[in-house]
Amino acid sequence: MLEMCSKQIRVEGRLVRIARLEGELYVSLNDPEAVLQCLRNSGEHVDLFTFMQMLPDTTPKHNFPMEWDNVAALEISTFDHWWKEQLGKKTRNMARHAEKKGVTLREVSFDDVLVRGIWEIYNECPIRQGRRFLHYGKDFETVRRMTATFLDRSIFIGAFFEEKLIGFIKLTANDRGTQAGFMYILSMAKHRDKSPTNALIAEAVRSCAKRGIPYLLYSNFVYGKRQKDSLMEFKERNGFRRIDLPRYYVPITRLGHIALRLGLHQSLVSHLPESMLAKVRELRTAWYKRKFRLEEAI
Repeated sequence: MLEMCSKQIRVEGRLVRIARLEGELYVSLNDPEAVLQCLRNSGEHVDLFTFMQMLPDTTPKHNFPMEWDNVAALEISTFDHWWKEQLGKKTRNMARHAEKKGVTLREVSFDDVLVRGIWEIYNECPIRQGRRFLHYGKDFETVRRMTATFLDRSIFIGAFFEEKLIGFIKLTANDRGTQAGFMYILSMAKHRDKSPTNALIAEAVRSCAKRGIPYLLYSNFVYGKRQKDSLMEFKERNGFRRIDLPRYYVPITRLGHIALRLGLHQSLVSHLPESMLAKVRELRTAWYKRKFRLEEAI
């Protein structure tokens, strides 16, 4: 991690070193030229710098090489409008179902009690959505450090059953207050029958509407060439839609220019056909279920 021009910069990649803002959905970049100059003068090995525009700016406004990226976004006016006009009856009933099952929702402070609850959720199941869950097995202090970022602009919402945390959201706003995103959203698989994730999203919409935040983001809508899956359908049912945003790739070195022309700034996986990737995901899910003897968690 680098600190330049008052920004935290993450550099990734082995052959082609690509830099981006740490937490780029939550940090505005008003002067990309200043960051580029810092990178050029830093002495660090960086070949490309990438950044994405924020909502509501969907029209390209920089003269850099650009590709289209996307987010899953929910436009918020009022909670009632979302509840009555942007949700289907089935999804509303699932959010109500949590309350009927005894689940309560509330904003909570960031403290040891919350971190302990999050740690227990992370260590419930080693696989989620058909792949190894990266946070499974992490210790308490590691979970604290992970969740302690952007605390001045973050809201923690907990779902509780019999006063035990069974799901949570870390909702983080950008520094302009124009959008907020789910930095973390997770519920216990064993309480899936209570629909805590649906209830958490409803509470997040309520929190954004109360604070006048016009857009709620749920990461990407589409990942690479991936076709519609259960997560995409879940986002759609909760009112999220795809919005394309300009993503810029600015070469800093000669290798960066070559990599951009050859498409090497994208991962190897992005060059493979979706039919092959779908089969690999299917085999991976079957392997994990057999290895851990667990039902898939979400």
